Amino acid sequence: MKHIPVLLNSVLDALGDVSGKRIVDCTFGAGGYTRAFLARGAIVTAFDRDPNVVDDANAIQTEFGERFNFIPRAFSTLAEMDEKYDAIVFDLGISSMQIDNGERGFSFRMDAPLDMRMDTQNLIPAADLIENMSVNELASILRDYGDVKKANILARVIKDARPQTTFGLRDLIHNPKDVAPVFQALRIAVNDEMGELQCALAAVPERLVVGGKCICVTFHSIEDRIVKNTFRDWTTVPGDPRMPVVANAPFVAMKTSVPDDAELKNNPRARSAHMRGVIKVA
Repeated sequence: MKHIPVLLNSVLDALGDVSGKRIVDCTFGAGGYTRAFLARGAIVTAFDRDPNVVDDANAIQTEFGERFNFIPRAFSTLAEMDEKYDAIVFDLGISSMQIDNGERGFSFRMDAPLDMRMDTQNLIPAADLIENMSVNELASILRDYGDVKKANILARVIKDARPQTTFGLRDLIHNPKDVAPVFQALRIAVNDEMGELQCALAAVPERLVVGGKCICVTFHSIEDRIVKNTFRDWTTVPGDPRMPVVANAPFVAMKTSVPDDAELKNNPRARSAHMRGVIKVA
């Protein structure tokens, strides 16, 4: 399936006029967001730790020249940057190109080594992660990142079998409804996706200029909760009795967006997406 950037129009609407603005695309992927920002005159710095995206990054570099800077590292290294930016954008989760490349081990529809690494240099494959952790640790991952029922029983089955391939893992999961959540949970753990997100978000306030925007597109309830709670800590929502009004809050919230019917028809993988954003005001 061709990679289609999710909620791209909503993100562009939220950013407004980006001509001459400095934007960080924290999740380059296939370059859909980056290309759209550059086409509208922005200056883009993009992160991605997946070595398979380098060819796409090089093609965009050739087309847009000095307005594009690609950093082949995890977006958590945003914390190491010194510059300030007009916008920082996250398109979280896994990309279509990673799912559809059977050799990467992300999909249970194609047999491959049980890998799931976005960064093949600095992370360990899912098969090794299973080998190295205890049953209780594996059960926690299945429960916390996949909401898997009877996680303790399934963790014991997986740990005893020590699967080395995607089909080997898939065939251990007797409840078909648990297959996708199990693969998702292991992928999140292998890539420390929630830790990476928390680290990167912690760096955002110091990396944005006043008037700068942080926009996050999420697909998983846990990552969405991290974003929502972080933005809640930064912002005030006057008139909402559920949330305290914070005097002189450094950020204000933007409108939350979800895919409309037209986008869902064109791209079913967008069905769980949420876009949240904030603007730095102080």
